[in-house]
Amino acid sequence: MVDIATRVWNHKWKIDPIVRSLIDTDFYKLLMCQSIFRNRPDTTVVFSLINRSTKVRLADLIDEGELREQLDHVRSLSLTRGESTWLRGNTFYGKRQMFRSDFMEWFEGLRLPAYHLEKRDGQFELTFEGRWPEVMLWEIPALAVLMELRSRAVLNDMGKFELQVLYARAMTRLWEKIERLRKIEGLRIADFGTRRRHGFLWQDWAVQAMQEGLGAKFIGTSNCLIAKNRDVEAIGTNAHELPMVYSALADTDEELRQAPYRVLADWQEEHDLKNAPDWLAGWTGIRIDSGDPAQGAETAIRWWQDRGEDPTKKLVIFSDGLDVEKIEELYARFYGRVKVSFGWGTMLTNDFRGLVADDALAPFSLVCKALSANRRPTVKLSDNPAKAMGPKDEIERYKRVFGVGQQKVLEVVV
Repeated sequence: MVDIATRVWNHKWKIDPIVRSLIDTDFYKLLMCQSIFRNRPDTTVVFSLINRSTKVRLADLIDEGELREQLDHVRSLSLTRGESTWLRGNTFYGKRQMFRSDFMEWFEGLRLPAYHLEKRDGQFELTFEGRWPEVMLWEIPALAVLMELRSRAVLNDMGKFELQVLYARAMTRLWEKIERLRKIEGLRIADFGTRRRHGFLWQDWAVQAMQEGLGAKFIGTSNCLIAKNRDVEAIGTNAHELPMVYSALADTDEELRQAPYRVLADWQEEHDLKNAPDWLAGWTGIRIDSGDPAQGAETAIRWWQDRGEDPTKKLVIFSDGLDVEKIEELYARFYGRVKVSFGWGTMLTNDFRGLVADDALAPFSLVCKALSANRRPTVKLSDNPAKAMGPKDEIERYKRVFGVGQQKVLEVVV
């Protein structure tokens, strides 16, 4: 097992680069990328880094030259032969050859496009512009680089013994969480923590701890590289990026209203889901992200019941801001009513709260989102209005078109 504290003490980024592979990313990004490659390959998008925790002044913590070195390193990466073989030949969700030959040929020749970086008022303005299938793959590595450089900046002046004690405390905290989760009969939980991880080595350790501590209750990881290296399932489907861009491309209110369903139609065609009895209500289930997770699940249950579907046969994946207490609470409320599963993110791979002075390693809310598509602004509506994104007038238009009313504002932690 890797001695993380010693590796941190001896950090040289060329030995321990933050992003080690193009598949050091979330599985859903590759699934979405293939769909975009097939359906919207020529769409031009702009992605940008957004730090919602403005009190964390990243440009004051992180050296710009070191950030550029890490980003340039990401641009030098390409698929290895072993990684390509794994993607082409492995079975994902019971399906072989999930990734088509034309997509794989394109992906094997890919280098990520250029970035634009500036400092402004204690923050980095980091943007990416180009063809959607290429630019979208910057999201996860960009976040991973910034998150780990922040960790390294905080840890830089710590001594060897101090680092050993820090990681011992963090490991103990995580193991105590695993011991609590172990008691939940029928638990299904996966690692969703790549985008806001403390560091690659820590996420890899967390996955190994989950494997040993939870056994079959641990069903996989969203991180493709770790899934490959640790021989566990790669987990993921799609995200709000697709409806955000599809909606931005709509010319009329009616086209806007239909854009999310166009996404689902393309997704169904992409994955050959021809046997679904009702192509939407008959889907396997949903992932609950922003907003009150219990309220979201109750809404889904009522929706299925109204359409004659049996909720006990549907999968609900909870994945936003989870920690052990919330997992226990949601499981107790919904077990037996639906098939319950959890995607555990930041509080699995980056819970160093209270372990250093001034809580300088506490997780914070950093995102990288599509801001425009073909020069039209994108909008993200959320069950939590604190997470809504886009021009104010467009947000109001989207709310009108989609019939979204007043929502409860929740604190944004991650």
